[in-house]
Amino acid sequence: MGDSPERHTDELRQRCSRGDIALARAFSLLGKRWTGLVVGSLTLGPVGFRELSRTIGGVSDSVLSDRLAELCDQGMVERAVNPGPPVTVTYKLTEAGEGLIPALTMIAEWADKFMPEPPTAC
Repeated sequence: MGDSPERHTDELRQRCSRGDIALARAFSLLGKRWTGLVVGSLTLGPVGFRELSRTIGGVSDSVLSDRLAELCDQGMVERAVNPGPPVTVTYKLTEAGEGLIPALTMIAEWADKFMPEPPTAC
């Protein structure tokens, strides 16, 4: 005999619960304002703080610094100090950070399709 409908439902609930927990963990970091844009801006390779700030636009230095520190703590971004002169700091995605690129691409495609840009004022 096959599995009972109740057992199938319980297994589905457990899988969904694990997925929900994983999603909650991911969005506790990625759901913060600017984090996705920081990761997305690092896709082309190592970049310095000022260039990253200009690329993103609108983010304060303190918030950008906080987001980069969080991403470094999570092992998604690597910070490298180049002795210079002048001393420079660059940031680049780690393997974990690069693993997000397909998901971010899919989110961007979804937004283009289902979240049209608001009309601009004349």
